[in-house]
Amino acid sequence: MPGILLLSVEYGGYISIVKLILFLALYLLWLLLVRWAAHDAKAVDTNVGFWIGLILGAGALAILLWWLIPVFIAGLLIYLVAIAATGLAYVKHRNARVLDFDRVLTIEHIKSLFAKSEKLEAMASFLFITANNNEVPPPEPRTPMFFGYRTAYDVLTDAMWRRASTITFAPKGDSYEVTYYIDGTATKQPSLPREQMEYFIHFTKELAALDANEKRKPQKGKFRTRQKKENADWEVMTAGSTAGEQVRLKHVSKEHDQRISDLGLAPDQQEQFESLTQIRQGLFLIAGPRKSGITSTLYALLRNHDAFLNSINTLEKQPAAQLLNITQNTFALTDTGTTTYARKLQSIVRMGADIVGIGECEDADTAKIACAAANDGKLVYVVMNADNVLQALGKWIKMVGDKKLIAETLTGVSNQRLMRTLCEECKQAYAPNKELLKKFNLPAEKAKVLYRPGKEVYDKKGKPSVCEHCQGTGYVGRTGVFEMIMLNDELRAAVRQVKQLPELGMQFRRAKMLYLQEQALRKVIVGKTSIQEMLRVLASGKAQDSPAAQ
Repeated sequence: MPGILLLSVEYGGYISIVKLILFLALYLLWLLLVRWAAHDAKAVDTNVGFWIGLILGAGALAILLWWLIPVFIAGLLIYLVAIAATGLAYVKHRNARVLDFDRVLTIEHIKSLFAKSEKLEAMASFLFITANNNEVPPPEPRTPMFFGYRTAYDVLTDAMWRRASTITFAPKGDSYEVTYYIDGTATKQPSLPREQMEYFIHFTKELAALDANEKRKPQKGKFRTRQKKENADWEVMTAGSTAGEQVRLKHVSKEHDQRISDLGLAPDQQEQFESLTQIRQGLFLIAGPRKSGITSTLYALLRNHDAFLNSINTLEKQPAAQLLNITQNTFALTDTGTTTYARKLQSIVRMGADIVGIGECEDADTAKIACAAANDGKLVYVVMNADNVLQALGKWIKMVGDKKLIAETLTGVSNQRLMRTLCEECKQAYAPNKELLKKFNLPAEKAKVLYRPGKEVYDKKGKPSVCEHCQGTGYVGRTGVFEMIMLNDELRAAVRQVKQLPELGMQFRRAKMLYLQEQALRKVIVGKTSIQEMLRVLASGKAQDSPAAQ
């Protein structure tokens, strides 16, 4: 019997021990594929019997053919094709049923295999902390909690690396559009499947102690992340829409903890802001479009006063940050049935506040009460929306309706924008052409060299090299640009007497007030920002309507 077996082996060409070992290795690989497919099919909730039967049947038939075909290589190729075809068919089927990061044999999956240890180490050093200050351990794999956890980890770590301050998720069809706001500029990111977002939304709601089942009413909450012992606070806002639930994550940074010296003021402007601490009464207008940093300026001015020597109060619809030793009063939607914004301000003034910060002023009643408070010995800071100093003053005159009272109480007006600052690591110098200098009335001797964002750099292998300091954006952080006027006796007389705003604007120019564009050009000349950034920011408002922009 052994002799017959040896003869048959010799006839088939399988006498080589190397061929036998190769056959056993590939046979074991087939068994491992069957075992993995059986376990994975259950996890992805697909037809286990069908796929295991297909892979088993194809493998068994291929082995039989391998034994029968006398040419070893031919049988080997048939076996490999059969196993690979059924295996890849299953992989394609299961990848269509799972989330992106759970797919196998994709380019991203293959890359992750080489960096798996680093990925695991990074995830181990990353913690989610709930609104109730409880740490969230990594969930069991292939659970709804794990899918939300993994998506949140991927999104937040990427957003923090790119320095995104806000992340928005907008439903559109079968996916969600993702947008990062980096230094105030929207940057589109790859969209996420709706199913994956549902896991993510549920997970973040649990973190922020929100109602995970409520998908229509607006909700707001907070949670924290910790990476390498550094904490990051996040504000979650959700709201329903006809297309689905919208989500916004906001990184609660220290942007609103700035002092006057951090705002980006010119030296003379900083001196003028500092002088406000020396007066006991008056009113100062802080103007600018929305998202131009006017709230940060208000907070910086309030922090500049001694909160132990003065009773400082604010009235805001939505405080952006907590102010130490300052009483922050919030006007909520629930107040509209019992009082108004102006009446709430009146009650704050009557309670004896020395300094009052008004977060929003868009109606005549509020403006009149603020003006009366300034006339009655209070120092009042008022935030309002306007595109330039002159427009802000025009709106104020219209709301108050009493030029004499305005002239007696108004201390000064500022208007501002936020501009991105060039990355110091990769910004590039260039010699501007004469036409550009002529367009902006720049003397050639003062602007021999200007700066712009660095161009994309390639390494020796031809791959793009991203600046680690700015992540390839060319900018890091933002600085304020201010148009500002402080009123003296001559300008107060002009406020009382002039009938047209352009006349008042001429008076401000005689008092050496520089327009926003002129202040921005100062920052361009010293290399703080670029001409392109200045044009982008100023073109978004009406500041270019000023004479300096003509």
